[in-house]
Amino acid sequence: MNSMTGFGAATAPLGGSSIRVEISGVNRKQAEIAVALPRAWAALETSIRDTVTAAVSRGRVNVSLSLQQAPGGSGSLTLNRDKLTALTNTLAEAESSLGRSIETSLDALLRLGIITEETETDIPLEEVQTAADPAVREALQAFIALRAQEGANMKRDLLGRIGTLRQFRCQLMERAAGVAARHKDVLLKRLAEAGLPLPADDERIIKEIALFADRCDVSEEMTRLESHLNQFEAICDKAEPVGRTLDFLCQEIFRELNTTGSKANDAELAQLVVNAKTELEKIREQVQNIE
Repeated sequence: MNSMTGFGAATAPLGGSSIRVEISGVNRKQAEIAVALPRAWAALETSIRDTVTAAVSRGRVNVSLSLQQAPGGSGSLTLNRDKLTALTNTLAEAESSLGRSIETSLDALLRLGIITEETETDIPLEEVQTAADPAVREALQAFIALRAQEGANMKRDLLGRIGTLRQFRCQLMERAAGVAARHKDVLLKRLAEAGLPLPADDERIIKEIALFADRCDVSEEMTRLESHLNQFEAICDKAEPVGRTLDFLCQEIFRELNTTGSKANDAELAQLVVNAKTELEKIREQVQNIE
């Protein structure tokens, strides 16, 4: 079992500088891979994406590659004069149409590639890829290891909460077993208070209690609930991604609890169902973070 959240980083030498790779992940229903890297390295995006996609089946994964200067070093900047001229002409035309000036920022010039760090474009792409590939794999391994560690912690928590649901199931069965008898006592008491006493073995009383017991019977729900809990525990032991399956089982467990609550006709039984649903909601929140 793996969590969808995690972080991994690695650094590899690149010329007189180094390349830094950072990989982080958060929960998503599907697999989403976002790669951020310098414009000059755009050709590497496909191979990086394929490497990460092969290791991740679910969650949003952000991959960042950046060039880091050696300690004491300073990167030089270069100006793309052709792009600057085109931008100047475009801004002049826009200012004329709007009747006001338009300010630009250094950040905008960097994003548009008008000002770039010279070292990014000077290093041959083959050298960048040679350094980036092992760094990406190293960061990915660290990312996967952290997801597995967090997944193990989540598994312990989930199994503990499934154990709590089993306790609620036992209490529900115990309480449900006496619902018909308590209804019989209440019915006879009300008839007596109304001046219409009837013996307990009266055919009408027996028929009423039999119909009530059938409407309130939750044995099928409790059997299916036990099956779902067993499946949940078994799936938690699988090595493959199990998040979607566990999410489905949570829906089925909720369905059985909800049906039990609708049949309850007993205040204490209804309260037990509410408590079980509260515990189930905590389980569902955890499951949303499982790959």
